[in-house]
Amino acid sequence: MKVALYTLGCKLNFSETSEIGRQLSRKGFLPVEFSEFPDVYVINTCSVTENADKKCRKLVSQALRINPQARIVIMGCYAQLKPEAISNIPGVSMVLGASDKFRLPEILQSFVPGSSPTIHHQPIQTANSFSAAYSLGDRTRSFLKVQDGCDYKCTFCTIPLARGASRSDTLEHVLLQAAEIAEAGVQEIVLTGVNLGDYGKEFTYDFFDLIKALEEQGAVPRFRISSIEPNLLHPEIIDFVAGSNHFMHAFAKWK
Repeated sequence: MKVALYTLGCKLNFSETSEIGRQLSRKGFLPVEFSEFPDVYVINTCSVTENADKKCRKLVSQALRINPQARIVIMGCYAQLKPEAISNIPGVSMVLGASDKFRLPEILQSFVPGSSPTIHHQPIQTANSFSAAYSLGDRTRSFLKVQDGCDYKCTFCTIPLARGASRSDTLEHVLLQAAEIAEAGVQEIVLTGVNLGDYGKEFTYDFFDLIKALEEQGAVPRFRISSIEPNLLHPEIIDFVAGSNHFMHAFAKWK
């Protein structure tokens, strides 16, 4: 079965789409481009802006024009926030919320199209475990997910409702994944999350410990840092990066 994946939104979404694509390949699905008449379209959505919601609807229409018989799966932040609204979009076959998107390969294997869309959606409080991910092959750099979710309740932001509470990968597993990425020949890793400054808050280490460990490992020549709040960018992090051999370009835009 041929599957096309399309990502809307942030680096975190790109890492997760890539990870799910590899999972699908391991289960025997064939990844193809959006225009190559796939049997299944998977759209990983963002809902930070109203434009992202509109683009999701536009992509569904484009997919149906290419293959009117295709199954269309919508997952990601928009799917968590508005599952019923998405299920009412003509052509949508399945909606996967935050707790179910990494179950896509097994769900697709047993999926039987019906007269109405299938919705796999749980309250956001169930999104309490960390699902590791990194991108590979679609760009010259790799987006490595090390943190997810957010504990802040900013009135303008839907991310806590779409992704749940802050949670992190273990330091040991991040190092293992960095080594895997390096073995694939990637020269640059972008550390990715909703708010990297909260990395490790459930463990006995923090983001500063993580970047020190990655520096010591030296898996790739360059690391970059994304999505860190200024109030969590502590002086020791800035000083460390300024003298780093591998994070040397990370804060260039702040100098």
